[in-house]
Amino acid sequence: MIISINQPAYLPWLGYFNRILKSDLHIVLNHVQFEKNSFTNRNKILLNEKPLWLTIPLLTKGNFQNLAINSLTIDPKINWKKKHWLTLEQAYSKQENWMTFRDDLRELYSLNSYNFFEILKTFLVYFLDYFGIEKKILFSSDYTFQEKKSDLILEICKKFGATKYISGQFGKDYLELNKFHDHGIEVIFDTYKHPQYPQKSEEFIPYLSCIDLMANCGKQSLKVLSDG
Repeated sequence: MIISINQPAYLPWLGYFNRILKSDLHIVLNHVQFEKNSFTNRNKILLNEKPLWLTIPLLTKGNFQNLAINSLTIDPKINWKKKHWLTLEQAYSKQENWMTFRDDLRELYSLNSYNFFEILKTFLVYFLDYFGIEKKILFSSDYTFQEKKSDLILEICKKFGATKYISGQFGKDYLELNKFHDHGIEVIFDTYKHPQYPQKSEEFIPYLSCIDLMANCGKQSLKVLSDG
């Protein structure tokens, strides 16, 4: 049983999906504290050959240290959906594959919800379907976990019978590997090498949202993604 665990992300990059692709089970870690300036509520696209951040505005003022990701609310005073949609249209409407998912994406940006995680979950389900990634996805907020940091990851792995856990590179900074070893769980650090693909840029720019891959490669996106 190969398990991967990751916090949710807005318009995730390719490595996010590659880790899911290599797993039997993926856990979306959505009950933990929201980290400011992370990729949870923002990501980059390519506009006029330059990376541009798209950020979902959240209500965090005055209560920042006690905000689980699944409890976050989007700021209703900011029309971020219109801004993001128009920016994506400007960035990718001339790409030949844009029309293969434009209407679907437009519908996602029409969702009438201020529940941040509901938005992220809906986008994630769509992207997985577009790429053709059929893996079991669970959400940590649907369960009760007691631990934090390394012990939380171990607790989740034990609960779902992991024999292998795929971690990101930053896991090297905090995972207590001896504890995983004691429970018969092998920790694998993901060494995803970002693939290059035809891009509307003089020099290839990696680590962008999956939207960039989709607009450039369409239904070949999964093959490109998995080549990393």
